[in-house]
Amino acid sequence: MNVIIISDTHMPRMAKQFPEVLEVELRKADLIIHAGDWKTKQVYEELTQFAPVTGVYGNVDESFFYENFQNKIILDLKSHRIGVTHGHGKGKTTEKRAVDHFQDDEVELILFGHSHIPLHKGYEGKIIFNPGSPTDKRKQSHYSFGKLTLQEGQPIHINHIFFEKK
Repeated sequence: MNVIIISDTHMPRMAKQFPEVLEVELRKADLIIHAGDWKTKQVYEELTQFAPVTGVYGNVDESFFYENFQNKIILDLKSHRIGVTHGHGKGKTTEKRAVDHFQDDEVELILFGHSHIPLHKGYEGKIIFNPGSPTDKRKQSHYSFGKLTLQEGQPIHINHIFFEKK
């Protein structure tokens, strides 16, 4: 299963369309996970043209997302439990807030966004992953998103795809 992970698209303010390198990967996706700050319903509708889409709402999304998505979800994909949240809130770091959302849940992977800072590391037996942003890199050197490959009975394989131009 080929899963593309994105967050913090902030469209159309930060981009009018998806970057070409992202579109290439979206065409091969079996599933797209968005970790919030989509901004407009149009982003969701465009993503559904590539593959099924799931995700969570962020702190700057239109009411459509608050009405149709949750702050936190747990996905069961190919025998792997994956937690998704945006990571916004008060106090602590974005990373710590994301991890705390799933402190009482058995998950192997925690996906989050909000900070626009790509992150991939182990934490207390879990993988925590922020894809960064494909459209708003802020102070990062590159734009980015994530690619997750899942096979039944195999370990999770996840990595960033970095690129310079949107």
